[in-house]
Amino acid sequence: MKKVFYILTICLFKFNLAYSLIQVDITRGNLDPLPIAVSPLHVDIQSDNYLDPKVKELGSLISSVVEQNFRSTGLFNPLNKDAFIQKPDIAHLKPRFEDWSLITAQALVTGKILIKDQKLKVEFRLWDVAANKEMIALAFTTTPANWRRVAHIISDKIYERLTGETGYFDTRIIYVSETGAKTQRVKKLAVMDQDGANVKYLTLGNELVLTPRFNPTNQLVTYLSYFRNLPRVYLLDIETGIQEVVGSFPGMTFAPRFTPDGKKIIMSFAKDGNSDIYTMDLETRVVERLTEDNSIDTSPSYSPDGKYISFNSDRSGLQQIYTMKSDGTNVKRISFGDGLYGTPVWSPRGDLIAFTKVRNEKFYIGVMRTDGTGERLLTENFYQEAPSWSPNGRLLVFYRETKSDNKGAGFTAKLWSIDITGYNERQIKTETDASDPSWSSLLSK
Repeated sequence: MKKVFYILTICLFKFNLAYSLIQVDITRGNLDPLPIAVSPLHVDIQSDNYLDPKVKELGSLISSVVEQNFRSTGLFNPLNKDAFIQKPDIAHLKPRFEDWSLITAQALVTGKILIKDQKLKVEFRLWDVAANKEMIALAFTTTPANWRRVAHIISDKIYERLTGETGYFDTRIIYVSETGAKTQRVKKLAVMDQDGANVKYLTLGNELVLTPRFNPTNQLVTYLSYFRNLPRVYLLDIETGIQEVVGSFPGMTFAPRFTPDGKKIIMSFAKDGNSDIYTMDLETRVVERLTEDNSIDTSPSYSPDGKYISFNSDRSGLQQIYTMKSDGTNVKRISFGDGLYGTPVWSPRGDLIAFTKVRNEKFYIGVMRTDGTGERLLTENFYQEAPSWSPNGRLLVFYRETKSDNKGAGFTAKLWSIDITGYNERQIKTETDASDPSWSSLLSK
C-alpha cells in the first residue's frame, strides 16, 4: 500500500518574542518527540496520615498516569526518572533549569498533593525549560478515589498548552467485550477510561449486543441488542443502569447513533425489502424516513453541526460513501476509489470523514475530506472495522480481528488507535477481547 504522508508542525511555548519556538515534525515517517520530564508529585507534610505508604505513593501514581498519557500520544518522550537530579519538592517551588536542561528536558511538570479531611488537593505546574518560565499552574480538589481522573485532567491541560489542541485523556471508551470461542462468543457492553482503566460491564452477556454509541453528554448510550432473535434499539443510562427499549423495528436494524443535540437517534432498518435511514425523536417517538431508494443505505453519521449526514450505500452498484442534508435532500456520492467503502464517521472538527475500505481482500481504515478529496489510508490488516474519533479529532479508535483456522483457533479481537497522520498505531489494553468501540466527548468541559 502506498501511503501519503503529510507534514505536521505543532508550535509549542509561543508566548512572546523572547520565548523559544519548539516544533514537533512528523514527516517521512520520522517523529522526533518532545522530551518532557514529569517529576513525581511530592506529598505535602501537612497531609493527614503523611507517613502512610499509600499516601506517599499517591503522588507517584498520579505522575505515572500523566507520563503514560504523554507517551501514548507519540508526540512526547517522557524522560527516565532515574536521570532526574533535583528533588520533587524543591523542583515544584523553583526548578534549577540547568539540571533539567542537562538531561535534555524541554518541558517540565512538577506538583504536590495535600490530603486533608478526606479531600485530595492536587497542584501542578508546567515549565518551559528553555525559557526558564512557568507556563501554567492549576490546582484541583476532589476525593482521593478520583486521583486517576485528576491525572487525566492535568494531562489534558498540559497537552492543550503545548499543542494548541484540546486533549482527549479525560474520556471514556464504550465497546463490546467478547469472551469464549469464536463460534460461541459472549458479548457484553463495557465502558472504560481511554487508557483501559476502570472497566465497568453494563450488560450480562445473555443477549447479543452491537454498536454502542454515546450521547453528547456521555450519560446515555444507544445500542442494538437481539431479544429472542429480534433486533431492538436500547437506551442505557451508564450511571444508574436503567435500560429502556426505544423500539422494535421490522426487519434488520443497524447502527443507531445520536444526533449532535442528543434529541434524536438515527439508524437504518430494513422495510419492504429495502434498508433505509430513519430518525426517531426520543421524546415523541415519531419516526421520520430520510432515504428512499432501491438499495441498502446504512451507517449514518451526523456532521458536528447537525446539518449533514454521511452514510454508505450500494445505489451506484458498489458500496460507497454518500452525504446528504439532514432532511434527506441533496444526496451526493463522495467516494470514487477502488474497493468498497463503509462505516463513515464525521470528525468532531467537521473537516474529515473516517471510513473502512475493503480492497483486494484487505481492510483499511482511512480518512477523506467531506467532499471526498484527499483520501488517505492510515492502516491495513486482515480485518478491521468501526472507526470512532477522539473528541479532538486527532485519533481514531477501531477494532481488529486476527485470522483463525476453521475451528476458530487463533482468533482475537482487539482495540487499536492511530493518529490521523497514519503514525503512532498502538493497541489499547482491555481485559477481554473487544470490538465496536465508541469514544466519548471530554468528561470535563
